[in-house]
Amino acid sequence: MPPTGPVPARRPVGTVTRGTTHPNRLRRMDRWIARTHGPALRRCDGPPLAVDLGYGAAPWTAVELLLRLRRVRGDAEVAGLEIEPERVAVAKPYERPGLTFRHGGFEVPLPRAPLLIRAANVLRQYAEDEVPAAWERLCGRLAPGGLLVEGTCDEIGRRHVWVALGPEGPRTVTFAARLASLEQPSDLAERLPKALIHRNVPGEPVHAFLRDFDRAWATAAPYAPYGARQRWVRAVAALAARWPVADGPRRWRYGEVTVPWAALAPAGRPARG
Repeated sequence: MPPTGPVPARRPVGTVTRGTTHPNRLRRMDRWIARTHGPALRRCDGPPLAVDLGYGAAPWTAVELLLRLRRVRGDAEVAGLEIEPERVAVAKPYERPGLTFRHGGFEVPLPRAPLLIRAANVLRQYAEDEVPAAWERLCGRLAPGGLLVEGTCDEIGRRHVWVALGPEGPRTVTFAARLASLEQPSDLAERLPKALIHRNVPGEPVHAFLRDFDRAWATAAPYAPYGARQRWVRAVAALAARWPVADGPRRWRYGEVTVPWAALAPAGRPARG
């Protein structure tokens, strides 16, 4: 059972991140969370708690997460956690009912277990072999039915890739992009989360996936005059003939595509880098 009582004070677990943050940087991830995890948020007995882990030098992403989750569940609460005390002090003036900022890391030192932990641009600086332990630790802090979403995006949120995990481990990988700025799907490779970024080499599933996605994108070039969205939708439809795409055209139109983790999981060889 996830812990629900007070967590004793201790040194936070983790390493200070660069802290780079911008308003609306995580909007694509938040939109996906609200759609995918919305039913669990609505079913929650009492106000559901979400964690913005490693929100950075400014509190914008935590503030925005609260606003977006409250469109799904009006009494949702968000706790921003930062390992750097000065960042917590900067964020404190932005607290409001349902939004708090605390000093903490992967131990998630909260009095009750969260239904959601969002860790964006946190694990990118870690070694690949440190990721499974971090995932396990964070998933162990989730409430029953909880979700961990961990991934990486560029500075203004145009390109984003994330992994969704439950207590049993990783479930899905989602690729999301602002299509007007995308030359080809493999441009998203630079935003692969740490568990996959060193695996984008021949012989690895994620490399094959991005290769096939680029081929489908090229084949869909005749739809480009109708807009990047139409081209993306056609490309994903072609990709779905070879890969187990987990969503449908309604989500593709947002510049998203989700596949099961098992389809892209590392092949097992030691990674480079």
